[in-house]
Amino acid sequence: MTSQAAHDYMSLIERKPALLEESRAHLEQRLNEVRFVFGGRMLSPYLRPHFVTRAEWQQITKTCETVWSAIEKVGRIAPTDKVMLEQIGLTAGERELVAVDPGYENVSVTSRLDSFLTDESYQFVELNAECPAGIAYQDVAADIFCGLPLMREFTKDHRITPMYCRQNMLDALLSIYESVRGRGEKPRIGIVDYKGLPTQREFELFKEFFENNGYSATIADPRDLELREGKLHHGDFRIDLVYRRVLTTELLEKIDECQAFVEAYKTGAAVFVNSFRTKYVHKKMLFGVLTDERHQRYFSDEEREAIRRSVPWTRRIEEAQTTYNNETVELLEFVREQRDRLVLKPNDDYGGHGIFIGWESDASAWDAAIESALAGDYLAQERVTTSREIFPFVDEGGVHMIDQLLDLDPLLFFGRVAGAFTRLSSSSLANVTSGAGMVPTMIAE
Repeated sequence: MTSQAAHDYMSLIERKPALLEESRAHLEQRLNEVRFVFGGRMLSPYLRPHFVTRAEWQQITKTCETVWSAIEKVGRIAPTDKVMLEQIGLTAGERELVAVDPGYENVSVTSRLDSFLTDESYQFVELNAECPAGIAYQDVAADIFCGLPLMREFTKDHRITPMYCRQNMLDALLSIYESVRGRGEKPRIGIVDYKGLPTQREFELFKEFFENNGYSATIADPRDLELREGKLHHGDFRIDLVYRRVLTTELLEKIDECQAFVEAYKTGAAVFVNSFRTKYVHKKMLFGVLTDERHQRYFSDEEREAIRRSVPWTRRIEEAQTTYNNETVELLEFVREQRDRLVLKPNDDYGGHGIFIGWESDASAWDAAIESALAGDYLAQERVTTSREIFPFVDEGGVHMIDQLLDLDPLLFFGRVAGAFTRLSSSSLANVTSGAGMVPTMIAE
């Protein structure tokens, strides 16, 4: 799928090749100035954004928000529905954390739906409901791309709407804080995750943004926090509001070293966004719940139709009977036979870790993948239709036109879409941890 705007942009490059070199110099200069990096590499080595039309953006927004309303129902129902709760697959440590009342009802304040848009369909592959990355990167990338000489020329004939979401993130944090604590002095914000992660630069961008808006902020490792006189501290910095970026699974691996952080959550010493209750909907088996006929009674007609069109069939890998297209199947037999249309994923991991792609495997490799999946907490998910476009890519050798997979990632706050960015990849996995890059998503008219 190539939009008219993308076609026009590439035609501009052909007509005015000098702008390509000017844009390359501008991009490299700006990326270095703002240290736009993820894990030590440039995050956005491309010379155009991903364009969507106004009509496509309206479709994206409506679908995301309709499916989100069903997701919220899962978050509310799962604690008391034994079948659903077992299906989601919380660990003992996770169950202990989700049992704590964070002081507000929202199952996920800030989230990201990873998706693929084509001429024929709009489909999701997973939800990051816990602590989605990319919000600050998107904002900075949008500013950089709007300044490209190519973009300045392009906007003479096209109306372009970039999208910015750091303000949405700050507003969401403050809204939750006020709902829990009431109005009062400005909260002091702690951005909390382990040291040395590739997302460190995004934390710095958020810290700068918070401070520029009048809110004191610190970046803290959960192992370095202390509880003093009922308050959470990072050194001499008191944290009233935690912007939680540490994943629950990674926290639990080192929970003995993070006791003050966990105790602050349990006692309400600080307000946490997102809360640990996101685990009800963050697990990849969420899509198994949404596509399971046993739970359809919970959803409205509109939600069921949106799920049917946009959420891929998903089931946990186990010896069991299930349904596919309203027909009963033996699950493992079905998975073995249908490798060209299935992917195997761990229920709770990220960065493309542990994923087996059926259509890129031969029969013996697929059988081995199924055996590995049976030994862990894995799911099978139906293949979605993906999209690809040609992008001008920058490296030390110059500018190259390369074919890229597009993973469109809408950003939601309180279940409402506020913006998006797009991850690009040469492989079937479009995530920055596995080497993919990103560009801002912009509406083109």
